[in-house]
Amino acid sequence: MRKAAEILKLQKEKVLNMWEESVKKEIKASNFTSRIALRDHLPHLMDDINRIIHRLENFDVIKDKEHYEEVYEHCIQHGRQRSSSSGYTVDQILREYIIFHRILTEVLMEEDAYSTEVGIVLKYALENAMLFSVSAFSNSLQEMRQKLIGILAHDMRNPISAAYMAISSIEHDQGKERLEVIKKMAKSSLNRSLDLIEGLLDSITLQAGEGIFMDFSEFNLVESVSTIYQEASQIYSNEIRLECGEEEVVGVFDKMMVTRVLENFISNAVKYGEWNKPVSILVENFQESVSIRVHNQGEPISEERQKEIFYFLNTTNGDKAMELRSYGMGLALVKAVSDAHSGSLEIKSNKKEGTTFSITLNKAKNSPGKKRVALNFSYNDNL
Repeated sequence: MRKAAEILKLQKEKVLNMWEESVKKEIKASNFTSRIALRDHLPHLMDDINRIIHRLENFDVIKDKEHYEEVYEHCIQHGRQRSSSSGYTVDQILREYIIFHRILTEVLMEEDAYSTEVGIVLKYALENAMLFSVSAFSNSLQEMRQKLIGILAHDMRNPISAAYMAISSIEHDQGKERLEVIKKMAKSSLNRSLDLIEGLLDSITLQAGEGIFMDFSEFNLVESVSTIYQEASQIYSNEIRLECGEEEVVGVFDKMMVTRVLENFISNAVKYGEWNKPVSILVENFQESVSIRVHNQGEPISEERQKEIFYFLNTTNGDKAMELRSYGMGLALVKAVSDAHSGSLEIKSNKKEGTTFSITLNKAKNSPGKKRVALNFSYNDNL
């Protein structure tokens, strides 16, 4: 047993290189993954197995589960990482471990360090590694789907509420011009709801590493912002203010996604701001980009929470989780929207000045058409 541990320590790089070469040949998804991401947990897993082999001298305790639990953490991280890597499936994750088992066996046999006891250690350690990785992979994909479905359901409330408010405001004695305005508002809101339902269907069939679709087109951003401002003024009791010195800010954006960003900024500003203070929307046009800011007065967001708020898969506990989840449910896609437009995000929050969420978007980064964009993952269980 000790000899096997020593051989694995000395031959670590050889094993990793052999594994990488075989994986590239046998697993299609590996060719779309960087070398660092491909190997991710494998060096740590080798160290874990080496320690297990070195520690176990009594054959009777080799099968005890407690001796294999140290592989848990790295294999959980591996499964989560693969869930955000393009094209991976459960079969391909299992194949990675089968190849790893085969190469470890080959190397140990070449060095005359393989025995029945060593074989059992490898078997049990790698069976547990497979279980941990596949479980984390499946759970992460399911969590992604649930989060996306929750976000879309959350985002549907704004356009549906706007359509309802518009229809409810119809009176028999209103003039034709007023009725046309209400009709246009209701139609626009319901069209957005239909687009969100399409996104909901995409979320249900989400596969590993797919990200989400964005549909880019050239349009005047000021018109979209003005529509959202008018709808928000109808829906919320707070005074909503719009400051925009331009009548036209033309660029190539995903209209639906930018609309969702602004709607969520506004809804959070109302929800977490003071009810008797206005919510302000500011649009600033620059040569290559445009900035949208939403400001409210209310309890500030701590610096720690500001760093976490745009991550997609936060796993938190207690009151902090409720606060993050409340903000993050609507804001989880904001980072993806910003990145897809080569933009930036900023949060400023303090007791005196209130809270401002800002997104800056590049006007000419994209060409019209659809493309998939990655989501911004976080798997820190200790947030």
